[in-house]
Amino acid sequence: MTIFFPLIIAFLITTLITPISLVLIKKMGLLDNPKTHKHPGIIHKETIPRGGGIPLFAGVFLTGIFFLPLTNAVIALLTASFIALLIGILDDKYDISPYIRFIGNIVVALIVVKAGITVPFITNPLGGILFLNSIIFSFNLLGIHLSVALSDIIAMLWIIWVMNMLNWSKGVDGQMPGIVAISAITIGFLSLRFAESDAFSKISVNLSFIIAGASLGFLIYNFHPAKIFPGYGATAIYLLLSAASILSGAKLATAILVMGVPMIDGLFTIIRRLLSGRSPFWHDKKHLHHLLLSLGMGQKQIALFYWTISAILGALALVLSSRGKLFAIIMLLIVVGGTLLFLHRILNKTYDKDRL
Repeated sequence: MTIFFPLIIAFLITTLITPISLVLIKKMGLLDNPKTHKHPGIIHKETIPRGGGIPLFAGVFLTGIFFLPLTNAVIALLTASFIALLIGILDDKYDISPYIRFIGNIVVALIVVKAGITVPFITNPLGGILFLNSIIFSFNLLGIHLSVALSDIIAMLWIIWVMNMLNWSKGVDGQMPGIVAISAITIGFLSLRFAESDAFSKISVNLSFIIAGASLGFLIYNFHPAKIFPGYGATAIYLLLSAASILSGAKLATAILVMGVPMIDGLFTIIRRLLSGRSPFWHDKKHLHHLLLSLGMGQKQIALFYWTISAILGALALVLSSRGKLFAIIMLLIVVGGTLLFLHRILNKTYDKDRL
């Protein structure tokens, strides 16, 4: 039962601090006004605060003081997360360029990786282990010789990907915190297997349950009708979740599976935008949750749909072998990818008929 103390404390702190932070958020002008915020994905009609990253980070940070050791890795994680929060607050206030935000993603990911939080190996589904830290790339940049391990490259790509993928998964009220909470709980339980013998896994257990508790506390105010939006500042929490999945022993397949639906939707979005000649950084209104809204589903229904699928996949991820996870990911890719293609085709035909 004691393993849930971080979750409970983070939940209580975030639940208490969110309404207090709303006062600060409103004074700072971190408001999402649909009349002035020109974003194609907007579906709300009234002005709503969007600085949710502030209470989320506060809940994690304040709980982490009691349950996380102040190692170099943890300090680097919290520092990178705080920087991500600051970038998010600027975006929530001024809608800065997505390219500037992406540079910020690279910076915070680099801080985490330089602290030793990398992906040293991955389990080969066909048998054996692939040691990524033994594969070194050497090159010259402006006369300076640099060497980078594949383990560092994979870790950076993973952190940046999770930050952006989950940011796209907050389109309807309650969608994101539910996905994050379920994913964090899954990673936390996975990390328990190695917590007694591995310091990083022990950190992952507490950090994962802290993230889950903070997300559930925030969900109370974000569920439809939302009193507050996550905003871009919530990428501070996505960064921590991506790091927790690495700390759990590089079990990325588990994280990929439990976050499978938003991941495939994100991958589909990038491919779709590139094929249409558009930048993958610029927004549109064609994510899966937008398509489900077009079919007449309500925001509560869509959020519950995402939570249910994530919970099922999370349960499977905890019991499947590496080969089983690979098979499940492939099947999920086929099913979700096929569904997205079908929905796009059907809705595009409907749109074309309405124009005639």
